[in-house]
Amino acid sequence: MISFEQLRDHLMANRSYRRFDHSRPISPDILSALVELTRYCPSGRNLQPLRYRIVWKDEECDAIFPALKWAGYYTDWDGPSPEERPVAYLVQCLDADLAADCLCDDGLQLEAITLGAATRDIHGVIIKAFNPDMIAKALNLPPRYKPRYVLALGYPAETVIIEDTDGSTSADIRYHHDDLGRHVVPKRPLSELIIS
Repeated sequence: MISFEQLRDHLMANRSYRRFDHSRPISPDILSALVELTRYCPSGRNLQPLRYRIVWKDEECDAIFPALKWAGYYTDWDGPSPEERPVAYLVQCLDADLAADCLCDDGLQLEAITLGAATRDIHGVIIKAFNPDMIAKALNLPPRYKPRYVLALGYPAETVIIEDTDGSTSADIRYHHDDLGRHVVPKRPLSELIIS
């Protein structure tokens, strides 16, 4: 069993990364093992309606990359350069034959996957801003599978750090790059999260 402090440290290390070492592939076996973690997550009504399309081949990675939006706060950035692109993706899909929605299963499963990946020094970014029709066509998905999220994965080629905001409700929470090129993620302090 891990301690509370170990869990907190692991959550703090589990950041969104958007630039990767493209020379280091991730095997389909590792990707399958990450998807297996979702089996142990709670599921609304225990329907378990989410499915994953594993993407690791270069031609498929290249086909879905143009369908993705990379960082809303970086308005002048279209995503990583070819040598820093993800080496794999997990496309989370709702099986519409099982359910019309997945309640909160999607977030629970994505957190399990990213935490599991971080134990292997693999990181990624969960992408909701994408063209689902382009993804479905590029991956030849049957119509019953509706893409919900795309998880881009790889070994990081950037440093991500957490920075506390000043505690005001108007604090700037936009992630940004600092003078050293690190990806800085502002987080609200605990005092702002608890309603008194």
